[in-house]
Amino acid sequence: MADFEKIAFVASETRDAEDAYAALVKRYGNVPPKEADAIVALGGDGLMLQTMHDHLHSSIPIYGMNRGSVGFLLNDYKENRLKERLAAAEITVIHPLRMVVRDRNGDTHEALAINEVSLFRQIHQAAKLKIGVDETTRLGELICDGVLVSTPAGSTAYNLSAHGPILPITAPLLALTPISPFRPRRWRGALLPNDARVLIEVLEPEKRPVSAVADHTEFRNVVAVEIAEASAVDIFMMFDPGHTLAERILAEQFDY
Repeated sequence: MADFEKIAFVASETRDAEDAYAALVKRYGNVPPKEADAIVALGGDGLMLQTMHDHLHSSIPIYGMNRGSVGFLLNDYKENRLKERLAAAEITVIHPLRMVVRDRNGDTHEALAINEVSLFRQIHQAAKLKIGVDETTRLGELICDGVLVSTPAGSTAYNLSAHGPILPITAPLLALTPISPFRPRRWRGALLPNDARVLIEVLEPEKRPVSAVADHTEFRNVVAVEIAEASAVDIFMMFDPGHTLAERILAEQFDY
């Protein structure tokens, strides 16, 4: 069983999170994240997502405790026996998506997404998109508000709200989900192997401008977006026994 003597605490800017931060730092001390055995994030899912982005390449496990309004990625908040909880926690390893964007100026941009990569129409005009998978065109024209590619970890977030499938956390899959499709109206998306390379091209980009978003990083006026799993990037999330991310995703499928 690992020792967790050195803990780095981070908190969102809410009263509950700041109060918890002060109490825990007083009780357990605090070290810089690069020196920590574990990072404890105090807030909601947004803070947890930001913490994972901030430490994408550190290999330091992250344990979230809920001090926000949403806590799907978090454990219950308890001040007592924190080191024991960290030692007993189960670790889930997830991989982000890598988004490579080309915009109307010919510039290329890159970003990582832990939850999903999304494309959205920028104005009142619907987007027209062409979708290819592994260099084969699968949908020549999708007229819609947008489309997204989700990881299993993100499948219960925006993907679920867009009526996409919930993916078990260990499933080697990605969800390709349309957002308000107009034509073909009945297309509900696709499940892809996690090693698939998705290319989404924007048709009529001048008339129907589109933005691309990797979690919270946005690029506007894009003409093509390539999406693939960044399998070499490991993110270590910690959960209390019996409350792992896999269990939460499974339970979500029976909650209505």
